Amino acid sequence: MGRDAATVMQRCDVLGTCSEDQGRLTRPFASDAMRRAHDYVFTWMREAGLTVRRDSVGNVLGRYEAATAQSRTLFLGSHLDSVRDAGKYDGPLGVLVALAAVQRLNESGSRLPFAIEVVAFADEEGLRYGTSYLGSRALAGAFDPADLDRVDAKGITMAQAIRDFGGDPRGLADDRWNSGRPLGYCEVHIEQGPALEARNLPVGVVSTITGFSRWGLTFTGEAAHAGTMPMDRRRDALAAAAEFVLAVEAEARATAGLVATVGQLAVSPGAPNVVPGGVVLSLDLRHHDDAVRVEHLQRLLQIAQHVAKRRGLSVASQVIDQEDSVPCSPRLTALLAEAAQELGHLALQLPSGAGHDAVIMARLTDVAMLFVRCKGGSSHNPAESVTEDDVAVAIDVLSHFLELLAKQ
Repeated sequence: MGRDAATVMQRCDVLGTCSEDQGRLTRPFASDAMRRAHDYVFTWMREAGLTVRRDSVGNVLGRYEAATAQSRTLFLGSHLDSVRDAGKYDGPLGVLVALAAVQRLNESGSRLPFAIEVVAFADEEGLRYGTSYLGSRALAGAFDPADLDRVDAKGITMAQAIRDFGGDPRGLADDRWNSGRPLGYCEVHIEQGPALEARNLPVGVVSTITGFSRWGLTFTGEAAHAGTMPMDRRRDALAAAAEFVLAVEAEARATAGLVATVGQLAVSPGAPNVVPGGVVLSLDLRHHDDAVRVEHLQRLLQIAQHVAKRRGLSVASQVIDQEDSVPCSPRLTALLAEAAQELGHLALQLPSGAGHDAVIMARLTDVAMLFVRCKGGSSHNPAESVTEDDVAVAIDVLSHFLELLAKQ
């Protein structure tokens, strides 16, 4: 069965060439690069015996029918879009491992008591429009029509982008799954962390998808001449922001399981000879326990107020996006663990610190996730790396999971 893993690795390489940037992988929602990726995935799905369609938002879905009519449906898959300067495996690996598992069924002539839909979601990363999970939101019936008015860096609305890609914004309501409650959704994904590598394990089973809070803060002081304003009279917004950034780091370091990031900082007026009068920054806070996350979010917002007051500034904050933690289905997770164990692998259960389409699919059905070891825990950059042997294990575990689910 090593041939299956070699094929998945080769296909990841092929999709890695579908980019809008020369010399690096960047594949946004509804782009020409995504269109080229779709052409490949359509072909591979048909070769695997699936009936393929693309919905209005741009998800690609390949259906493998059940042994009998009127059966429930299990979803497998992940996303095809990427961040800027991405690695080859975040998203596509899950689509291609799912496809490999279904192709095994087709080649053996096997039909299960449930249908399988392999889905390649159109947008999970939100690179083009700043909105995560567009594809899974559409499938789960959680798409916000107001998002259609968003514009990208070139001034193109999302509605127009969907039309240019061959979809119909007016048909998004029809993308919603309406054929009864699905049997579940299982997503294979690189770990994006170091836990599996540290334990020398090829795969792991996800217990919970960690919730997050994403806020924007604006420190407002007073711009002044760098040469004439005395240090004790300054209302330096960047100095206040810097103090807050270090407080964010200290808060997370002192709290088990908490991760906190200030990833964006915009300084105004942004001149070398002017004391900064304003700073806008981002705050991303994550913890698998929502109560802990909210507690430390409130504490950090209070720290921002204290820093601003002490320095004679003001600070305003607003929520940008947030999601509660999503527990994976105990039943499906237990089956994944059983599949791994029966194949001779320790079924380590671990939380996911990153978001996935499973977060949204949990609104529609039970979800489960299988992590694949990723070298150095690297993710969202070209250093992403998985081994063919680990991919082979993931295909085997997912295939055995399907067998176990069919017996229930």
